[in-house]
Amino acid sequence: MTRFDFEPGQQTGWHTHGMDYVITTLTECNMRLELPGGEIQQNHVPAGSVYKRVEGTEHNVINAGDTVMSFVEVELK
Repeated sequence: MTRFDFEPGQQTGWHTHGMDYVITTLTECNMRLELPGGEIQQNHVPAGSVYKRVEGTEHNVINAGDTVMSFVEVELK
């Protein structure tokens, strides 16, 4: 389990998840996701939301908002 706090414009860098994982947002999150092949997704995720992604997810996550975004990621082993 890891908590992430991203300042506006901060990004994760490209990475591939080695396990399924669950995200719980602690703040409102305005995420820009850069995906393989050049696709870009804009996602507004309200505080307190929970979602799951699968092993092998590859992306770069960017805080596209004006405030710090915070979430907890739990990897499922």
